[in-house]
Amino acid sequence: MENQFLGNNNFKVSSQTVSASCPSNIALIKYWGKYENQIPANPSISYTLNNCRTNTEMEFLANEPFSVQTFLAGTEEPKFAEKIEKYFKNIEKYLPWIIQGKYIIRTENTFPHSSGIASSASGFGAIAKCLMELNSKFSNGNQKTVTDNQKASFLARLGSGSACRSLYSGLVVWGETPVVEGSSDLFAVKYPNEEIHPIFKNFNDWVLLIHEGEKSVSSTVGHGLMNTNPYAERRFQEARDNFFVLKDILKTGDLQKFMTLVEHEALTLHAMMMMSEPAFILMKTGTLEVINKIWKFREETGLPLFFTLDAGANVHLLFPSADVNSHAEPLEASVEKIKSFIEKELLQHTQNGGVVKDEMIF
Repeated sequence: MENQFLGNNNFKVSSQTVSASCPSNIALIKYWGKYENQIPANPSISYTLNNCRTNTEMEFLANEPFSVQTFLAGTEEPKFAEKIEKYFKNIEKYLPWIIQGKYIIRTENTFPHSSGIASSASGFGAIAKCLMELNSKFSNGNQKTVTDNQKASFLARLGSGSACRSLYSGLVVWGETPVVEGSSDLFAVKYPNEEIHPIFKNFNDWVLLIHEGEKSVSSTVGHGLMNTNPYAERRFQEARDNFFVLKDILKTGDLQKFMTLVEHEALTLHAMMMMSEPAFILMKTGTLEVINKIWKFREETGLPLFFTLDAGANVHLLFPSADVNSHAEPLEASVEKIKSFIEKELLQHTQNGGVVKDEMIF
């Protein structure tokens, strides 16, 4: 099936400068564990964020010796350049022109580094979009077997698995599942909009910056630990099964079941790390304090504030926006109570009072 993404040699390169912007995403059903060539061990689904994104400019100097120079927020990053050079060499069969020149890549994020927001997802998504723009300029209108966006998703996956989901807005699926027609291990697809209740189409994601330093373990190492985790196969099957549960939740608008499933998925990811060899505890004291306060707040008020976690200590606070259903006034009042609670009770557990406020609207 990868053959549909292969490039051809009918191209003519020229010096070009292109740019692209790509958002990050936050997984609801988690991808944790992979096989060779960035194939996921289980399907995943994510919300694509609106504001947290990577903006990238790629300058291509044709017919110069192949090399990559990268700048992050104006500062040169040689180690990242080495990573991109390796990535470009790995995808040469899909873009045969890719090592025909020099690249100067300038990139910046609209969110803090090490914030618990996936910069690799938005970063490789933006790079893949730039590459596809160059490809369209060099390919002279060759016949396409796939869309540019689908191929960008395919290429982004080979840089960072979850990046393939950032090429689409809304709810996005990566990994083959019978629940979503056209789903694939090779690229991401949008979850059908008509199958999503309006309550889930306008959501807030406020990220509490519990810990702003580097994570204790990289995602690459974390995925690798699943290879020897005795509970891995059970976890992969649970994720597959959860897609069937989620399909019904999304269609009916059952917010209570949605909260339960999303929180369970987040805690399961961390449980897998605690049961790995070696074991890692990615949460901090503040993470646990926030989770317990959320549960108490929800028990006392019944308001729809819940959380998800990435592979780190920071907490993604999820709650609906106020203008998504016919009960706008009471929901608006509820959302204001949720925001007030976050600011008065939860911000104190962050490292420096840090919070990144984003949303998902589609």
